[in-house]
Amino acid sequence: MTANTTATDGPDATPAIRRGGKLPAVASVKGSRAGQGAWESVATGQPPAPAERQRKLHVGHFAFMRSVVQGLDPRDSWGRYFRIEGEATDQRTVRATIAWIREEFAAAAKRHDRYGTARLVRIDATRIADASHKLPSLEAFAEAAGLEDESQARQIAAFEAEFGHATQRLRRRARLISRQLDALRWLETMVAQPPRAGDAVAAWLNPALAGHLEAAGISTLDQLVERINGIGRRWYAGINAIGEGKAQRIVAWLRQHEQGMEHRLGRHVAVARGQLYAHELNAVVVPATDIRPLEKFIVPVELDGSRGLYRRPQAQCLLKAGNDYQAILTWLRSKQGLTPEQKAHLKARRRQRQIGDASGAEQGLDWLQALSNTQRAYRKEAERFLLWAITHQGKALSSMRTEDCALYRDFLADPQPRSRWCGDRARERWSPLWRPFEGPLSASAQRHAVTILKNLHGFLVDQNYLMGNPWSAVSAPPAAESKVSAGRSFSLAQWGFIEAQLKLLPQTSANQRLTLGLHLLYATGLRLSEVVAAKVDDLRWVEYPADASDDDPVAGWMLRVIGRRQKERDVPVPADVVGELSVYLASRRLDANPANIGNRGAFVLGKASDAAERAAGLNAGKTPDPLHGIAATTFHDQIKAFFAGCASVLRGQGDGAGAERFDRASTHWMRHSHASHAIASGMAVEIAQQILGHASLATTTLYVTTVPQQRMAAAAKFWKR
Repeated sequence: MTANTTATDGPDATPAIRRGGKLPAVASVKGSRAGQGAWESVATGQPPAPAERQRKLHVGHFAFMRSVVQGLDPRDSWGRYFRIEGEATDQRTVRATIAWIREEFAAAAKRHDRYGTARLVRIDATRIADASHKLPSLEAFAEAAGLEDESQARQIAAFEAEFGHATQRLRRRARLISRQLDALRWLETMVAQPPRAGDAVAAWLNPALAGHLEAAGISTLDQLVERINGIGRRWYAGINAIGEGKAQRIVAWLRQHEQGMEHRLGRHVAVARGQLYAHELNAVVVPATDIRPLEKFIVPVELDGSRGLYRRPQAQCLLKAGNDYQAILTWLRSKQGLTPEQKAHLKARRRQRQIGDASGAEQGLDWLQALSNTQRAYRKEAERFLLWAITHQGKALSSMRTEDCALYRDFLADPQPRSRWCGDRARERWSPLWRPFEGPLSASAQRHAVTILKNLHGFLVDQNYLMGNPWSAVSAPPAAESKVSAGRSFSLAQWGFIEAQLKLLPQTSANQRLTLGLHLLYATGLRLSEVVAAKVDDLRWVEYPADASDDDPVAGWMLRVIGRRQKERDVPVPADVVGELSVYLASRRLDANPANIGNRGAFVLGKASDAAERAAGLNAGKTPDPLHGIAATTFHDQIKAFFAGCASVLRGQGDGAGAERFDRASTHWMRHSHASHAIASGMAVEIAQQILGHASLATTTLYVTTVPQQRMAAAAKFWKR
């Protein structure tokens, strides 16, 4: 079809269009990753996509196509509206996207019975050659033809006689562009719409990109915004085929269209996690009467317990608390918290991410950010029960009956709906992705929760806040067998394999710390929290004179450890491990002698001292303080990554069972391994109890059963007889 036969469905529509004249070819979109919708299903013979997944059009599609229709360089418009589809340098993506948009425009026109417009918007005006750059100006033509002294009318007539065919094509091309622009303006008023929070990602993003997000459980735009806000700048980590470049394009697109969205991206998304202050993170989620952490949960006045059914008169109560929320906080404060030294260490570790009062005084609920392990465990269970009582049962905590408590106990086995109550364990309390549960609780976890809630209500009864304990009549699930088993410890052969793999690691500061840390865990049986809290000051040389049981004096290194419930104990550390520590201290620019005064305040496990050299771009100008320690999560993640590497090696050697054990292994396996191997080698159970810091000898005795090979060998010997 030639350009002069094109028209819209209006009064100027030509018979040639209505007769279905031949159209210029357009770029094929069949099989391209840019197209999706009802038209694509016709081309491929597949069922049409559900309406909520069909691609939608916004004003950017029309602005971009106006530049294409007018023959302008589309790169500027592409960068403004479609960079999320890919870079403009990828011409295949650009051509496929343009073809898809033309087809979507045509489909929209057909839905409004504008079939002429549908054909019009498919035409590629650029295929009608633009000869304007080949034509001379009228003045130049007149001078070249010797007509400069003639009238302008004669010059124009001569110009038309010479270039009439080309000028006619220019006029036809101009008319086509004008009509296409008119058609785009009409279509924009009919079908353009802004992205909405509840829209499917497949409705706005190309199918490949949407598919990767959906595979990660992100099916709508509000879920996408929630994930980005909930994790921050590296929100894309763990999503297949989406790297930093694509992630940045997605964030830019969401910000561009956030005016029509109910949820907006926070400022923290553009800042590295380590550079954010506490108040910036706390502003991400606003307090509300919804599923929120305790410090952000707003208790409705009518459910705050100030008039709870089972409240005792305030005048008889030993607590100052006037409502249930305040009573829970008082109960938490009554538990053993962090020591001033531990609080100072925690504050030093967080100082780059928070702004505190210049005097160092706690304000409001700031103390909830510095809890001991015990307080955190108790807060978790009280928080869960309070949220359930108010948002699910619609009752104040002080109005709960025994029947309500029994219902909650059953709820713990399967918190529903999962999307509301359950989330990833790694989500921090400031994040909108935080949830009170990870999933159903095991029988032992349910028993633990019931025990803590009985303690909470017992405390409130003792303080004359409540008249009775509704949990006293609720039975907990029966205790399961102890998890202390050979399934959660390494054999001697596996420990030997770990030693061999440690020797193969590159010589970096982080790997030196990993080696020392694993040796320390295996030699002492320390918990993860204890080993990262250990300081060089806590290590001292001791000598014991000979006694009746041993003719020789005993000397060695002892590590002072503050364990659970703030109980102090002394743990022997082998001289070889202390020698390894000396080398490690020297690598951190500290004195090799642990007893040197210059090491005072230094943590046994410190930050990587060669980080600036090994990642200059990421750590420019950052020199870690050699005295500073590391977070428990940092060391935990490093050990897990090392065990994953060990599993990969074993899998390559055909040892699938061994690989599976290392995949499951955690830092606590080192504690189990120490206890199992020590007792198997002849260490008295009572001594092992003191080293491990168990409150009960019965707990330590469980490790005796973690060496089944001895029982198996004895049984085999009996059978052979």
